[in-house]
Amino acid sequence: MNKTTEQLAVDAVRVLSIDGVQRANSGHPGAPMGMTDLAVVLWSRFLRVDPTDPSWPDRDRFVLSNGHASMLLYSLLHLSGFAMSMDDLREFRQFGSKTAGHPELDVAIGIETTTGPLGQGFGTGVGMAIAEEHLRSVFGSELVDHRVFGLVSDGDLMEGLSAEAASLAGHLALGKIVYLYDDNEITIDGSTDLAFSEDVAGRFDAYGWHTARIDGHDRVAIAEAIAAAVAEEARPSLILAKTHIGFGSPSKQDTSGVHGSPLGDDEITLVRERFGWDLPPFEVPDDVYGFFATAMERGKDAHREWIQRRDRVFGSDPAVATRWDAFFAPAPVVLEAPDHQPGSRVATRKLSGEVLQQAAGQLPGLIGGSADLTPSNNTHIDGSGDFSALDRSGRNLKFGVREHAMGAAVNGIRLHGGLEAYGATFLTFSDYMRPAVRLAALMGLPSIFVWTHDSVFLGEDGPTHQPIEHLAALRAIPGLWVVRPADAVEVAVGWETALNRIDGPTALILTRQGLPVPEDPPERGDVARGGYVRRPGSDCVIIATGSEVWLAEEAAALLEERGQSVRVVSMPCMEAFLAQDDAYRASVLGGTLPIVSIEAGSTFGWEIFTGRDGLRIGIDRFGVSAPADVIAREWGFTPESVAARVSGWLGG
Repeated sequence: MNKTTEQLAVDAVRVLSIDGVQRANSGHPGAPMGMTDLAVVLWSRFLRVDPTDPSWPDRDRFVLSNGHASMLLYSLLHLSGFAMSMDDLREFRQFGSKTAGHPELDVAIGIETTTGPLGQGFGTGVGMAIAEEHLRSVFGSELVDHRVFGLVSDGDLMEGLSAEAASLAGHLALGKIVYLYDDNEITIDGSTDLAFSEDVAGRFDAYGWHTARIDGHDRVAIAEAIAAAVAEEARPSLILAKTHIGFGSPSKQDTSGVHGSPLGDDEITLVRERFGWDLPPFEVPDDVYGFFATAMERGKDAHREWIQRRDRVFGSDPAVATRWDAFFAPAPVVLEAPDHQPGSRVATRKLSGEVLQQAAGQLPGLIGGSADLTPSNNTHIDGSGDFSALDRSGRNLKFGVREHAMGAAVNGIRLHGGLEAYGATFLTFSDYMRPAVRLAALMGLPSIFVWTHDSVFLGEDGPTHQPIEHLAALRAIPGLWVVRPADAVEVAVGWETALNRIDGPTALILTRQGLPVPEDPPERGDVARGGYVRRPGSDCVIIATGSEVWLAEEAAALLEERGQSVRVVSMPCMEAFLAQDDAYRASVLGGTLPIVSIEAGSTFGWEIFTGRDGLRIGIDRFGVSAPADVIAREWGFTPESVAARVSGWLGG
């Protein structure tokens, strides 16, 4: 029987996917085989993308949340004319290739985001939809009017992150989201009913989503369901598609064995016979390329029409063009330190809130919020409302108590383009956000994370709320810059650094308690280098961060009275300091001078400066519920105690 061109295309995607996994002898063939009908209908009939310009602003975003199915995406990209060659497919999972097992991000070749950690893509897509809605409220539907399509799995929906993100999306009525759920009832352990038996449609109905149940291999039903979801402007949509994992595999379909292992040559032979596919591996009929080329004309036409609308709008009102550039190509910010009376005490979280207002004034595309802690985090943008189902223009995001979803959504906003985004909570709850923070660093995404209440000195809330190991844990993430400022200049430079970075995320770590306002503020250029000499000295060096900079300076003054000359180095950003040249680092640290570190948290990691035999003053136990001044006295974080320890260590 002659196949339709669409059926030929479907078979081609399935065969390419299993060929790539087999050649690598590694990967997940089952999900690509099961989701191919869904993906081909979506790509060929609905998705508006342009392989000749994958990053044009008003394209639809496609999220593959179950990133283990990446061979499906690679096959689609290759067949659709993106910069993905057949040789790239042959090099699946090989060193240095474009085709990693879980690719995460490469917009230049059409990969918006394809997440390895399950649930992250689901939450990231919610952030993308927030960005689309906000930008449409600013520029109108002539310039911004697209959707977020995604493929999600059983694993995505089991992860708690997806529950948080789905709840938020339903509350915000993010109708531009259309997710197709690959309901194949199989996980690595076996049938999903071993651990997953809920009414998924009922759950999403309760969240305020539009839901539909379909046969995931009935392409007519798939198209009708997607069309109905696209028509749902006020509700996000979840299409529950019943599929067969490993579709077409005579021996392995509907088994966990097809999830994460190659089919094997014998089984692939049987699959090819079932599909009537007699071409060698990695060969595809010209008709298939023609099918996808025709499908891509829809996106190319949409792109050309968008350019015409853009040129018309910009030509009739140049101010819109200027505003567009302010969002999509913002100039670097320069932020001034807030002015406070020397000798007074101001928390760095308060200083951060003041600097944020400057940043919001310079960057109209700055948007963000807190996980139900806005007054504590000082992250409200004054003069702007809240982003809501009724008002998309608000720049303040109310994430609710959903730290997991907040982290993923901030990444999604940044991935979308056109906006700068931040999310905030207490430092101890950064644990909830760590997967999203790690992905931001892995993708080189300049997300901003604001974490306040940064030490045991938040006091009476006790050990659960007092971060100890968190600074060390965050500094262990490659590419994340951790900024813990001590005064207004360091806060301003920290925000400036975060907003001007283009190659990775930044964490701003801020105090609850007030810190002294210095008589002589530091030089901005010194602060920007991550570490600098705060007080000269020649006998030893104390490196400190945040609130402990003041403790170090007072201890140094006491030691000076005893005839010991102690240099104090403020290190608001260890990563920025380590990026400086050897000569600068040596000039700050004094060459061979003995080094002490002081930080109200874990001492882990400070060996990089102190060496194994140096003195590291910190807290390597959990906190305690007590007033901050009592904790400082009992645990030796007073000038007298620090001076005594340093003097004893120096042998003086």
